[in-house]
Amino acid sequence: MSRLPPSDPRRLPIKLDSTSNGEFEPVPLPAAARHARALAQDAVDRAARRVALPRRQYLASLLGAAATLAAFDRAFAAAGRRGGGYALPKEAPFEVAAAASAIAGDEFIFDVQLHHVNPKGAWRQRAGPNAFRGMPNSNCGQADHIDCFSADALLKDVFLDSDTAMGVLSHVPGGVETNPLDFEAAGATREAARALDGSERLLLHGRCMPTLAGELDGMDAQAAKWPLAAFKTYTQFGPRDGEAGFFLDDDRFGTPFIERARRLGVKRIAVHKGLAFGPRGYEYSSARDIGPAAKRHPDMDFLVYHAGFDTQVKEGPHDAQATFGVDALVRSLNEAGRPKNVYAELGSTWRFVMRDPDQAAHLLGKLLLAFGEDHILWGTDSIWYGSPQDQIQAFRAFQISPEFQQRFGYPALTPAIKRKILGLNAARVYGLQPAAMREKLQRDGVTRRKADYLNDPRPSFATYGPRNRREFVAFRALHGDMP
Repeated sequence: MSRLPPSDPRRLPIKLDSTSNGEFEPVPLPAAARHARALAQDAVDRAARRVALPRRQYLASLLGAAATLAAFDRAFAAAGRRGGGYALPKEAPFEVAAAASAIAGDEFIFDVQLHHVNPKGAWRQRAGPNAFRGMPNSNCGQADHIDCFSADALLKDVFLDSDTAMGVLSHVPGGVETNPLDFEAAGATREAARALDGSERLLLHGRCMPTLAGELDGMDAQAAKWPLAAFKTYTQFGPRDGEAGFFLDDDRFGTPFIERARRLGVKRIAVHKGLAFGPRGYEYSSARDIGPAAKRHPDMDFLVYHAGFDTQVKEGPHDAQATFGVDALVRSLNEAGRPKNVYAELGSTWRFVMRDPDQAAHLLGKLLLAFGEDHILWGTDSIWYGSPQDQIQAFRAFQISPEFQQRFGYPALTPAIKRKILGLNAARVYGLQPAAMREKLQRDGVTRRKADYLNDPRPSFATYGPRNRREFVAFRALHGDMP
C-alpha cells in the first residue's frame, strides 16, 4: 500500500462538509454545522496548546477527534438541537483515557458498503484524461491522479486509518463500459486483500442493472468466477434512451432479477434506495416495493442500501403516508406485515445526518422501532468520504436524547445495540462468525502492517467525492448511460 502525503493541518478529523458519494447532488452545510466546524477549529488549537502537542500530532490522536466532537456538540446544542448529541467526558480533549471511553472500542466492525475506482479500467477511454480531476483528493501526489481513488487508497483508508475489520466491496450504477469499478478490478481488489495472508477481509457483490440488455445473463458469469456475497442493483437506474428504472416487485425486471439470483445460489439482494440521482427515474428511488418483494420472496434477504434516505426529505417523526425517504421504507415494511428478511443499511445516510443531531436521532430511532436492533447494517460508502474512522467515532459517541426517547418512544443507543449495528448484524446476515474471524484477522498481513503504520500514522482526513454542483456534474458525466 502506498503512503499518501500527511494531512492538511487545518482539516478536522471528524468531517462535516457537503461531499456526496456521487449519487446525489451535494447539499450545502446548514449554518449550525458551519458554526460547529469553526468552533472545532478553535477548540483544537486551544487543546493542542494545553497538552503541548503539535496540531498535526494532536489531530491524529484520539484527543483531536474528541475535541472536534465535543465542539460540534456545543454548537448543535446552542442551535437548539435537542434530539441527540455526541456524549463525551469533559476531559476527553485532554486525557486519552477519557477520550477512549467515548470514541474508542473493540467492536467487530463490518462495513457492508465500500467502493474504489479502477485506474486502468475500460471506462477511462470514454471518460477522458481529466476524469476525477476536480475531486477533493485528486491532488494526493500520485503520478496518475486516478490512483488517488485506487484499491491502495481503499485499503489504507479503511484498514489502516480506521477500526474497520471487514468490508463488502460494492458497485456503483452504470454499464460495463462506464463503470469506474469494473467487475474484474473488484475481484482483483478482493484477492489483493486476501493475499495479505489469506484472510477474507473483503467480500464481493455481484452487479446487475436489469434495465440494460444482457445484464441478467451476465449474472451467471459473475457467479461462476467469484464467490458472491450478494447481487447489487439500482432500481432507479435506466439508460437515457430506455427504461427510467424499475421496481423489485414488477414482473418485467424485478422478479426475474431476484429469481436469477436465487437460481445462482445468491440469497441476498442489495438494493440502492433513496439518494435520488435526479428527476428522471426519481419515482423508482422510493422504497415502496421493498415490503412486497420481501414478502413474495421469504427465502431471500433484502439489504436496503441507504435505508431509503432522501436528501430532499428532512427526517422527523414517522409519517405513515410518506412516499419517499426513510418513512417510505418503514411504511412499506409495515404494510407488508414486517417481513423479517429486510435490513436497513446506513451508507451515506449516517454520514449525512451527522450534521444534524435531530435528524440523526429521528432516523436511528425510527429504524430501531421498525426494524429492531438486529436488522440495521453498518455501511459508510467509503472511500468517497475518505477514511470511515470519523463516522465510526461519531456513531460511538452519539446518543438519542432522553427527551426524544420519551416523546417518540425511541430506544436508547446502548453499547450493545451499537455493537450489533457496527458489525454483528452484518456478520450474521453474511454467515460469518465474528470470534473466528477476529482470530484469523489478528494474524494476517493487514494487522502486522497496521501495527507498523501506527508508529507514525498519516491520516489525510480528506474526502474524495464531489463537494459542489460543478464537481457533481463532472463526476456524473463519466456515466453516459445514467439518467
